[in-house]
Amino acid sequence: MILREEQPPDHDFIRAVHLASFPSSDEADLVEALRRDGDMVISLVALEDERITGHVLFSRMAEPVHALGLAPVAVLPAFRRRGIAAGLIEAGLERARLQGWELVFVLGDPAYYRRFGFDARLAEGFATPYAGVHFMARALATTMPRDGKAEYAPAFSALT
Repeated sequence: MILREEQPPDHDFIRAVHLASFPSSDEADLVEALRRDGDMVISLVALEDERITGHVLFSRMAEPVHALGLAPVAVLPAFRRRGIAAGLIEAGLERARLQGWELVFVLGDPAYYRRFGFDARLAEGFATPYAGVHFMARALATTMPRDGKAEYAPAFSALT
């Protein structure tokens, strides 16, 4: 498996991965909106035999300022349970840390995301409509905001 930053020729393949992975086009549309709006910060693809099999996106949060949102992540159904999503997430988190981001938020299954260091307790101090056990944060720096508002990029408001 090769992991690398997305490139313009990848866009249609990335969309296809999300369309094959989710029941609607919402996530594929979200990726395109985040890219178009300039809120995409880290976008990685996984390749096997030169074929894009997975994708992860980290986008700029509207608030807090030095935070990212992890979403979406997708792997083609035929390539699941091979560690592709985990590899993409870990590589994205490392890039985010190296770039100086302080915090990453995710909305998802706690049993899955805990393995990457996400914790709902770290997100508890942030006001958001997503509050609860599925809204988690991961610290990337020792100094970071501990409370305030957690607001995703504007493109997320289009999700149904």
